[in-house]
Amino acid sequence: MPNDNRRLLLEINNAVAEVNRRTINPVLQQLNLEQLKPVIEMVAQSRADYLQCFFGLTNQEKKDASDQSHIKRLAGLRLRYEELLKAMQALETAIEREYIDVSRK
Repeated sequence: MPNDNRRLLLEINNAVAEVNRRTINPVLQQLNLEQLKPVIEMVAQSRADYLQCFFGLTNQEKKDASDQSHIKRLAGLRLRYEELLKAMQALETAIEREYIDVSRK
């Protein structure tokens, strides 16, 4: 790759980092572990709810119309879990790339 291209890509990367930090950091000012615990617990609970519903399919005595409602509930729980997981991953990325200040306190 020519040096001009590398330099441009580096400048783009720096601009992206600067814009993300300038945009995100004021919204989520200096997070700490205590502030993150409720988010972590919410994701874990959504995972537990999804898996509990999944295993609940095997415990049903009647495998008729109630099975369809159970599948519909499972799909809703999956969507909730996946959205929360993606949000958690976005938060982790923002912390990793230093778009957000974090504190150990």
